[in-house]
Amino acid sequence: MNDTQLLRYSRHILLDDIGIDGQQRLLAAHALIIGAGGLGSPAGLYLASSGIGHITLVDDDEVDLTNLQRQVMHTSARIGQPKADSGRAALLAINPDIDVTALRERAKGARLQELVRAATVVLDCSDNFATRHAVNRACVAENKPLVSGAVIRFDGQLSVFDTRIPDAPCYACLFPEDSAFQDAACSSMGVFAPLVGVVGAMQAAEAMKVVMGIGDPLAGRLLLLDGRAMEFTSVKVARNPACPVCAARAMS
Repeated sequence: MNDTQLLRYSRHILLDDIGIDGQQRLLAAHALIIGAGGLGSPAGLYLASSGIGHITLVDDDEVDLTNLQRQVMHTSARIGQPKADSGRAALLAINPDIDVTALRERAKGARLQELVRAATVVLDCSDNFATRHAVNRACVAENKPLVSGAVIRFDGQLSVFDTRIPDAPCYACLFPEDSAFQDAACSSMGVFAPLVGVVGAMQAAEAMKVVMGIGDPLAGRLLLLDGRAMEFTSVKVARNPACPVCAARAMS
């Protein structure tokens, strides 16, 4: 690290669990963020300010006035711009020392797996089950840790799915693809703005812990947040030995 970096990240370096070695791991890491909206905004801003060396933002949508109540990477001046480009501008404004790749696309199939392969850690900040399952399959196939968050109305949830850890489940163990889960859109259900900030910031924290190898990640646990009562509930989640996504990988 140069003198500017030592000063910028000095409050991290003072932490015994991080120090110079941990900060260098962050600088060498590549975080892939799927979704540059309510969750991707705080997650991206904290990853950028904390010194993740390369961030890739993937989103095919454009900034809309209705986004600005909660999607804090974007501004009124950037309404109509691609969210990925707007997000890139925000992240570089807070930390020009990092690399940010903006991809205006809905990555899937081989393309999604290619992006996951290049990443150190993946953050699922999307808003629908189809994308979440696609990202999970790619992460399992490429053996990459996945930090997954979701928020609707006053309820949030967060977990880490890291099949490199023995007995740790994948997303499909908890939410099987053939289950009758239905997407709940903010446009019809509403969402409490600060709650996406809380969960998105926690996604950044979990991703950084995974990169640095510190603390206890949320692998094997689902953290539920009741925003009305501001109460957290932690639920243990086991790997499904018959999971069609990760079971074969676990036995190999």
